[in-house]
Amino acid sequence: MHILVVDDDIAFNDLLNRFLTKEGFIVESVYSSKEVLNIIQQKRVDLVLVDYQLPGMDGLQLTEKIHNEHPGLPVILITNYADIRVAVNSIKLGAFEFVSKPVIPDELLKIIRLALTNTSTVTQKISVPPQYVIGENEMMSQLWKHLSVVAPTKMNVLITGESGTGKEHIARTIHQMSRRSQGPFVAVDCGALTVELAGSELFGHVKGAFTGANADKKGLFEEAKGGTLFLDEVGNLPYEIQVALLRAIQEETVKRVGGNKEIKVDVRLVAATNDRLAESIENQVFRNDLFHRLNEFELYLPPLRDRISDILEYCQFFIEAACEEFEKPVLRLHEDVKQIFMHYSWPGNLRELKNIIRRAVVLATGEELTADLLPVGLQEMAISEPLVQNETLKTTGPVQTLNMKDQNQELEKRLLVEALEKFKYNKTKAAEALNIDRSTLYKKLKQYNIEA
Repeated sequence: MHILVVDDDIAFNDLLNRFLTKEGFIVESVYSSKEVLNIIQQKRVDLVLVDYQLPGMDGLQLTEKIHNEHPGLPVILITNYADIRVAVNSIKLGAFEFVSKPVIPDELLKIIRLALTNTSTVTQKISVPPQYVIGENEMMSQLWKHLSVVAPTKMNVLITGESGTGKEHIARTIHQMSRRSQGPFVAVDCGALTVELAGSELFGHVKGAFTGANADKKGLFEEAKGGTLFLDEVGNLPYEIQVALLRAIQEETVKRVGGNKEIKVDVRLVAATNDRLAESIENQVFRNDLFHRLNEFELYLPPLRDRISDILEYCQFFIEAACEEFEKPVLRLHEDVKQIFMHYSWPGNLRELKNIIRRAVVLATGEELTADLLPVGLQEMAISEPLVQNETLKTTGPVQTLNMKDQNQELEKRLLVEALEKFKYNKTKAAEALNIDRSTLYKKLKQYNIEA
């Protein structure tokens, strides 16, 4: 296999050349974009490694040009962690993958082999969907900057935000951009852990520890060795288990339920919550010391209604994914639907948007996603409740009389009441419709003094 390495840093270029040659590849080094295009025209090349910082035509421009002129030729962009937007754009422009400096040899080798496996000849077309949507929203741009800084560190991260905003996606991205990316990513929904099961799930158990423990079992801390353990909805973790979790973090060891042996664990913790943990700490249902252990670095994901300017980009992302899933040509979004989406409050956030688009794609018979494909009532709700949000405030009244926090809380309360009434106070169905878990529903009902 013939690999072309493009980097104007002679020392780094030579280092890659020697490493890949030892791995059995035929390697050719060049130092400018112009040389690359000439070589590709003259001889067979199976893969191109491109550094972003190139004189003249940069690596991003070169990636796009190669993809357009030689669509079957895989390109891997080499960039810095600080250039996350560049790396993301490289995927959109046709790169197979991006690798961050400092380059980890084994990681690079794995990606190269995967690229060559997926594109065994230069005439084979590759189709790489975009992996991220960053958009132009200032809050999200800031989040991605912070994410790119914290991901390669060892710091525990707490992701906060409403249900459906994409917290697990952010957690997986942190793992992928970390030094632990070759290790496992293990996720657990803490809201689903009862007091009886939580200890066994997190820390494991020994045979005979309790009825039904017929064999030794590894806990999630052991399963995530060398990788990342994602504690979703950590605010719902039983208080009794919080003590054991705090000890595991401090000592970096666990004891299986029913056992005495200290087991060394090596995990990075990423936690997420849609609760106000400060209130839980004040009410003594969540430990303050555990909060600070988990919250070495906080990332806040704003709700979709506060980044509505990016909604059409999210729509395109979900449409392309759904059309690929259901083997349909990519559909257009009708102007009426765009207006409905721009004026809807999105209580279920990105998860709700994704589900609505998948449903519409399944039902679509034409070339467009039209308003009649949307769930009943969505259009009326969007028209009757035009969205007011902090990016593009639209109102006929005086701006100074509006309180954004109070408005959002009033909207949340109204949606809770409507969901309960619609499902005749069946809390399970109401929670599902609102895209929240039952425990969160109960907390919201208590918060707003809603009798149910």
